[in-house]
Amino acid sequence: MAASANSINNRLSLAMERTGQWVFSQEIPTDVLVEVGEANFSLHKFMLVAKSNYIRKLIVESNEPDLSRIDLSDIPGGPEIFEKAAKFCYGVNFEITVHNVAPLRCAAEYLEMSEKYCTNNLASRTEDFLSQVALTSLSGAIVVLKSCEGLLSMADDLKIVQRCVDVASLKACNEANFPSRSPTNWWTEELSILDIEFFERIIIAMKNRGAKVLTVASALITYTERALRDLVRDHSGSGTKSSLDPDDSEVRGRQRELLEAIVALLPAEKAAFPINFLCCLLRSAIFLRASNGCKSELEKRISVILEHVTVDDLLVLSFTYDGERLFDLESVRKIVSGFVEKEKSVAVFNAGDFRETCSTAMHRVAKIADAYLGEIAAYGELTISKFNGIANLIPKGARKVDDDLYRAIDIYLKAHPNLDEIEREKVCSVMDPLKLSYEARVHASQNKRLPVQIVLHALYYDQLKLRSGVAEEKDSAATARSQLQTDVSLVRENEALRAELMKMKLYISDMQKGTGSGTTTTSSTNANHAMGTTSSRGGSRRPTFFSSVSRTLGKLNPFKHGSKDTSNIEDVVDITKPRRRRFSIS
Repeated sequence: MAASANSINNRLSLAMERTGQWVFSQEIPTDVLVEVGEANFSLHKFMLVAKSNYIRKLIVESNEPDLSRIDLSDIPGGPEIFEKAAKFCYGVNFEITVHNVAPLRCAAEYLEMSEKYCTNNLASRTEDFLSQVALTSLSGAIVVLKSCEGLLSMADDLKIVQRCVDVASLKACNEANFPSRSPTNWWTEELSILDIEFFERIIIAMKNRGAKVLTVASALITYTERALRDLVRDHSGSGTKSSLDPDDSEVRGRQRELLEAIVALLPAEKAAFPINFLCCLLRSAIFLRASNGCKSELEKRISVILEHVTVDDLLVLSFTYDGERLFDLESVRKIVSGFVEKEKSVAVFNAGDFRETCSTAMHRVAKIADAYLGEIAAYGELTISKFNGIANLIPKGARKVDDDLYRAIDIYLKAHPNLDEIEREKVCSVMDPLKLSYEARVHASQNKRLPVQIVLHALYYDQLKLRSGVAEEKDSAATARSQLQTDVSLVRENEALRAELMKMKLYISDMQKGTGSGTTTTSSTNANHAMGTTSSRGGSRRPTFFSSVSRTLGKLNPFKHGSKDTSNIEDVVDITKPRRRRFSIS
């Protein structure tokens, strides 16, 4: 501040010295002292009165017979601009530029230096410069508008501000649609030098002219990054320390007002801005303790495009500027909750079941949220309720596997070693042990930090899977073995039956041969008797096929009881009929 004051005093001293050079060169001594703030100008009344009606009225209407002092401390532009106005009265040449034309125009209006009192006066000269030079380009209009920041009341009344806004908005829209030089967004840098009030007017005028949403968004991003450089430029979330002093309430107050004004200018289209930019704005709003409406608007905008978020974006939103502490995670919870509600509404509209079928965007957000929990889980100030509050927002169906969530839980338990069994179970309650991959279950079964119940679940699931696999294998093997045994048994039975049939055929064939060669019935009977005797002698032996056939045939023998009585046999044989061989088998 001291250096600034010295600089002003030096400029005033130089101005007085220059004034003295062109005033005291006149042979007529000065007769009036004009005071402008801390600067004093010794001038001639007749030179001033010739072109300034305001000074003429002061002298004429003064009660003093010889007015020697005039106070013009409230003249627009201060001592430097009055010096140029005085030079104009004296006919001394000076340069009118885009930097001083607006203050000179306001000073001319203040001093009533118009064409009514003098031809080609200061007012008309400055008006010509405005219309013919300053307001013919975007850069000129911006510089003139910037110079109006300390002249608001009079510059507004003279329509200087509105004319600059009209020109700037028109030129900006033309440059956005048809770039005339590189880089194509150079015009956004030009707008960023303005005060928020003037910038707001230009943005509104651009919207009224039908500027594209991305055009307005580009201007807002550039302006924000310049106006809130320390707060918004850090997109990394790595904890770069801000130069902003958190105890400087005055600075924080100005930045809070600036941030709220910028958020109010955001286009209605929710997806007009990159999500990392919105996250930085929201972090700034949290840090500056902006209004609830400001924070709510940013949360809604982030929620709409949350599927494009990255873990770094959420970390930017979550940490203080020194990177050492967590903000209140309520904003993160609201953002995720808003996205889930939007997905539910879409599912209902499409007549789907949100619990069973989740969109690709919901799967992505679930994965990012679990990874985000893993990043913040190591911080001691993160309570179980806040950790679970975010984890429980994600629908169960949105997680194909719970490995990322398990990792976050493990990190949390490691960073909070003093939790008792109930608290650890509460942390783990957000996870489904049955949705872990095989590798994760193996790790969980050996993890001493997990509560016993979770370890048992992991082990039980593996045993269940193992048993289910073994049972399936056993069932299939038993079925195949049973089928094989059945097939072998049938083959064996067929082979045995075939052998018995062959033996039967051979035996019958032998009997037929014996009958055909003239063997008597008696010999056959004796043979049968012998076979029967042999069978009776070998009663302890296992009956064979031949013995069984012999017994069967023996039943047909009339002498099976050993009777020698032939009285019942008829002696007469009818020769007209062929003799029937009772014991032959045809």
